[in-house]
Amino acid sequence: MELLSKILIGLVALEHLYILYFEMFAWETIGKKTFRSLPADLFTPTKGLAANQGLYNGFLAAGLIWTFFIKDREWSSNIAIFFLTCVVVAGTYGALTASKKIFVTQAVPAIIALIVLLLKN
Repeated sequence: MELLSKILIGLVALEHLYILYFEMFAWETIGKKTFRSLPADLFTPTKGLAANQGLYNGFLAAGLIWTFFIKDREWSSNIAIFFLTCVVVAGTYGALTASKKIFVTQAVPAIIALIVLLLKN
């Protein structure tokens, strides 16, 4: 259960590093492919806003990666619970305000990781 928990946390962190990359550095290419419902002419003027969102996704990833370096198991679990919960909240909010797909792609993996983490404790 410990290994599965770490793998799932790592996958959620990797996903958010990917989101950081495309929102900060590839908004006008990958962003257009990902958010097809937005008019193509909006990507250039919203590049700065997307980069800001990407930075926040990077903070989520950093918090999850940090848990791998915390020696105390209880402290590591508590930090992981906090950051996974942040991802669930962000994914749920994104689903309500932007696209239902965000719930499936961001919140659901974090929910699964959170459940496994809580079951191992």
